[in-house]
Amino acid sequence: MVSLEALATLPDAQLQAYRLVNSKFPPVALFDDVADADAFEVLYQIQELTNPRLKNEVGRLELIRRSEIPFGIPGCSYATAPFTHVNPAGSRFSDGSFGVLYLADTLETALAEVKHHQSLYWSNVPRLNYERFVFRGLSCAFLQAGMKDATAIAPTDPVYHPDDYSAARRLGKMLKTAQCPGLRYHSVRNAGSHCWALMTPRPVLSVIQAAHYEMVWNGQMTSVSQISEA
Repeated sequence: MVSLEALATLPDAQLQAYRLVNSKFPPVALFDDVADADAFEVLYQIQELTNPRLKNEVGRLELIRRSEIPFGIPGCSYATAPFTHVNPAGSRFSDGSFGVLYLADTLETALAEVKHHQSLYWSNVPRLNYERFVFRGLSCAFLQAGMKDATAIAPTDPVYHPDDYSAARRLGKMLKTAQCPGLRYHSVRNAGSHCWALMTPRPVLSVIQAAHYEMVWNGQMTSVSQISEA
């Protein structure tokens, strides 16, 4: 079993990484409209009086401390969304009780990761013969200081099992409990590439929209193509 103590701590560095989000989910302007937590609380209370959809839009705010939200950065809503809209089914490093911001070293890696998970999901939807999905590419600048490095762990380790996430989720729980900001690890879907699992949005400096991509489902993902420029 991997322990946090056995993992090296990454040095301070500003990095650029990438992710994809489904374009049907627009960014939540409320996070980007304010510069600090106090202003957010005031604006949230005002909008709560007139916007019945507000809780659905901003997600479960009780899952994240206000001090962790990087108010004032470009794309704050993109950085915060994974922590307030948590998939109850979980992910590689989460059992579904907390959110994780996943980033990839290149858009190619981000596409490979999303293509795999989309294929897995839609293959379980009965009688779905054709569908197209549009994803928004995001370019994320962040600081990796204090994060742990799992790239020294062999890709054959249970942490990197392609389908069984139990070992990875134990590691994710340890990271979250220790308040570690994140983890660098091998991409499971694009060999030779790296990903990051951020346990908090606090290290994020900016999230900027890049190109849009289309994935076509025809019993399987038959094509992935860029459909707009950044």
